[in-house]
Amino acid sequence: MVATLNLINGRWKGVILYYLLTHGTMRFNELHRQLPGCTPRLLVKQLRELEDDAFISRTVYPVVPPKVEYALTEEGRTIGPILSQLNEWGTGWLERRGLRPRAEETA
Repeated sequence: MVATLNLINGRWKGVILYYLLTHGTMRFNELHRQLPGCTPRLLVKQLRELEDDAFISRTVYPVVPPKVEYALTEEGRTIGPILSQLNEWGTGWLERRGLRPRAEETA
């Protein structure tokens, strides 16, 4: 438990992993748009840490301007079920507290 939380510790790491899981490969600006309140500097830091821990891969294309893409690695995909469960639990928590309409109410 402690090892898992230490690896995904960071305000944005779980969210970054979730977006890469659900959207696939993304460029820096695509990720940054999904994270309101996250500075570019902090996003770079979180991405580097995730890359160091082998959760994501970074591909740089030799073009001008530089094109950089981020994707989950095989190791990163193994955390997918956990992130999906956390997302479901969080959605339910918000619904139970009336902070978000229940799914059946919005349909």
